[in-house]
Amino acid sequence: MDLASYADLVIELVNTQDPAEDSLRDLDALHELLKIRPHLSGRITRRDLDAMRELRAELRAIFVSATEGDEEAAIDRLNSLLIQHPVHPQMSGHDGQRWHLHLTEGGSVPDRYAAGAAMGLAVKISDQGIDRLGICRAASCRNIFFDTTADGSRRYCSDRCAGRATEAAYAARLANTDQRDGGQ
Repeated sequence: MDLASYADLVIELVNTQDPAEDSLRDLDALHELLKIRPHLSGRITRRDLDAMRELRAELRAIFVSATEGDEEAAIDRLNSLLIQHPVHPQMSGHDGQRWHLHLTEGGSVPDRYAAGAAMGLAVKISDQGIDRLGICRAASCRNIFFDTTADGSRRYCSDRCAGRATEAAYAARLANTDQRDGGQ
């Protein structure tokens, strides 16, 4: 398994919270989040839900620090997670695949999630740079993303947010033009 793919866990978890709604509101929502990751399934409790929310805040703080240009703080936060949630790799060969690395299945669901997310994020930053961590610039969105563009120019989490921002900027220019022209 490509360890950088574990970085997707970060995006999936952090983006469960936006300014309008927290979609990680209960145990059913946590089960839904984990459904696409069978290796992270298991018995979960209210304490696990609280731990996942805390992890979400810690992961978001890494992106906030990175986008504010405080790389040291971002890396310190990430290193803290790596120490708190150590990764235990193991070789695995299943479903006809060649031998590849996986993370072991020990610990609670939040611990396994945190270990995978932190390791994936560390690999992603090592491979592509911390400047590739982004927070959507759309006014009504705070989703995080990895900038995968060749020139590092991505500013929005999705085409939808980019389109809304473009429309809002256009409307603002029209309103400004109308004001200068006396509203005519």
